Amino acid sequence: MRFALTPEQNQFAETLDAVLAKSDVARPWADGDHTPGLAVWRRLAELGVTTIAQEGDPTDLVVVMEAIGFHALPGPAIETIAVLPTLLDGMSLGTVAIPPRVPYAVDADVADRVLVIRDDVVFDAECGPQVASVDPCRRLFTVTATTEVARLGNAFERGVLACAAQLLGAGRALLARSVAYAKQRAQFGRPIGSFQAVKHQLANVHVALELARPLVYGAALDAVDVSGAKVAAGNAAGLAARCALQVHGAIGYTRENDLSFWLTKVRALRSAWGTESIHRAQILTNLHPRKQSSPEEAPTS
Repeated sequence: MRFALTPEQNQFAETLDAVLAKSDVARPWADGDHTPGLAVWRRLAELGVTTIAQEGDPTDLVVVMEAIGFHALPGPAIETIAVLPTLLDGMSLGTVAIPPRVPYAVDADVADRVLVIRDDVVFDAECGPQVASVDPCRRLFTVTATTEVARLGNAFERGVLACAAQLLGAGRALLARSVAYAKQRAQFGRPIGSFQAVKHQLANVHVALELARPLVYGAALDAVDVSGAKVAAGNAAGLAARCALQVHGAIGYTRENDLSFWLTKVRALRSAWGTESIHRAQILTNLHPRKQSSPEEAPTS
């Protein structure tokens, strides 16, 4: 099966890139200044991004989340766009915890609505203490369920799909930055991108991302297991992160370099919405329904 975007989807993706490319909000968000980031979210809401999962083609969600991952836009994107759009008004940000696989609510301090889902039952929630995250733009909070408000099926699966798409976008961004830096940085009088070893690393990342991409879009169309898409996208993005660090050298570790925002984003998202162990166990269960999957582990993000 061949997955190709329509002309309308390509045009929409270009519009998103144009809007997000002008926004430099990750650093202020990490420093506690949410104003620039919230302004970008209002612009996205005006473009219909926050309701795309309800009104558009299933693959539209992947287009949106891939763009958000590529530009490292902070905020509860998965929750607002993929999981909770039917419970929001289109202009609001929402966040949710789905214990035990999603134990914390992301950016509950700025979300307009904080919820908890247990066994498809949705509860309003009260925000508790903040929990440390490896990603400075990903603020995690404990939450306590209060009043039942609705029922919502397949919320976790939609979150997994959106997370996979965001990882795919982040991996593409890391590859693009690595290629650009390899053309600029010189060693022994030559750009490091001219060395065969560097070319091989970048090529391996490109292949991994290209193999993961149809799985993510296939999962949007229910043609591929969403757990398989999450594992593939997470591994490809992880490979992109390792390659980016090697290409950039020591400067890639510094907080002053924006590369760190993608590196920490990938590290957090790989274990968010179910760790690789959980999803590999789910794949095994889907292939062999009679086999028992391993116990769920507590994710960290």
